[in-house]
Amino acid sequence: MDLARFTRVDETTWRVEPHGAMQVPAIIYADEKLMREMDDKVYEQAVNVAMLPGIVQASYTMPDAHWGYGFPIGGVAAFDAEQDGVVSAGGVGFDISCGVRTMLTGLKVPDILPVQKTLADSLYRQIPAGVGSTGAIALDTIEMDAMLSGGAHWAVDRGWGDALDLDRIEEGGKMVGAIPGCVSERARERQCREMGTLGSGNHYLEVQAVAQIFDADVAKVYGLAENDVVVTIHCGSRGLGHQIGTEYLREMVIAASASGIALPDRELASAPIKSDVGQRYLGAMRAAMNCALANREILGYLARRVFSHFFPGRNLSLLFDVSHNTCKVEPHMIEGKRRQLFVHRKGATRAFAPGHESLPAALRVAGQPVLIGGSMGTGSYILAGQPLAEQKAFSSACHGAGRAMSRHAALKQWSGRKIQDDLRAQGIFIRSPSTRGIAEEAPGAYKDVGAVVAAAERAGLARRVARLRPLICIKG
Repeated sequence: MDLARFTRVDETTWRVEPHGAMQVPAIIYADEKLMREMDDKVYEQAVNVAMLPGIVQASYTMPDAHWGYGFPIGGVAAFDAEQDGVVSAGGVGFDISCGVRTMLTGLKVPDILPVQKTLADSLYRQIPAGVGSTGAIALDTIEMDAMLSGGAHWAVDRGWGDALDLDRIEEGGKMVGAIPGCVSERARERQCREMGTLGSGNHYLEVQAVAQIFDADVAKVYGLAENDVVVTIHCGSRGLGHQIGTEYLREMVIAASASGIALPDRELASAPIKSDVGQRYLGAMRAAMNCALANREILGYLARRVFSHFFPGRNLSLLFDVSHNTCKVEPHMIEGKRRQLFVHRKGATRAFAPGHESLPAALRVAGQPVLIGGSMGTGSYILAGQPLAEQKAFSSACHGAGRAMSRHAALKQWSGRKIQDDLRAQGIFIRSPSTRGIAEEAPGAYKDVGAVVAAAERAGLARRVARLRPLICIKG
């Protein structure tokens, strides 16, 4: 990326002053190396977002950013409904409420090693993964509506989860304001056999070891210590979310034109928050969020069932579950006034600071766990939300390593079978229905996740707590 277009504010803050149709500045948080490696499209998309009506404060971009559909992946933008603000399906993404949950096993690495291969095989058999994967749960119309309204609560009520989890899931496990009637029949059809499935792409279930502790005090609050084993699940709302995104993007292109919104890019299709299309999209999107929360709860149940077979009496407790493709109404302080804003986070994670009222009492002293997915070979991180993130990016942080190259380019460079063999030599067992999918998700296709989280910490968005290394990865 050409850095001459930016004003460098500090070591990790790069600013584009408003020009042309921009309503606010565009700000990217990253170190110089990460900035130079970003695609120019990230600059273009961050600037385009800053042109949308009703945008508040700035268009923000996280250090793991790469270009996406309309918004950059890693983009954060907030809009005020009282100032003709918009909601954008492109600002949420197609995989609505894709997110991460991490569960504590109470086990140490030596407990896992003797059964590592058979545990990997069992998880692979029990966790449906891959393109078009289906599970054992089939939903009729009544159950579909109940799931879209109830989220993780629905899964727990049906025996596919643990009520103790609900306190550790964002929004208490259920997104209010969901309107199942705004979800099309086609979206419902796509989801009726996909509950409790990982899907494909960058989604996974990993058994991980805590390899390094950065902040012992926060790690203690989170229940983490070196050599501990955790289970992390990364997935979203599957076919239902994708269908909702596809349908409402088409509607929003028409709605934007009818509302006199001049879109700098058709992919930024938006609708006024208070419009009929905007309200219907929010109802459908919140229903898709409940779908994702229910899906991760069921996957957690399936993982627990496998672990109970290998380690009888062992319970997996939930550390936290948080999404990174959402639009939420949140109160934020803007120029000394508390305002209700529609905060879009696309490939960006909510990162509430210590003391935030929405956090569970047991975690409030440390701040929200920020769960950062890495790659199959390089590992992941757990961070904690920091106070500066409120003023710097509406309490948001990065969500993962971020792609460094396209899936097509990765396929040209790597063999899925060889990656599987190489990682096995490092003590990492990969299980996937597709060697092509493994190649597309090659560790080398991603940015250096260590550099990404270090930049997020230096920018004041979130603080590193622990680094995790993979032992087993079930890949879609």
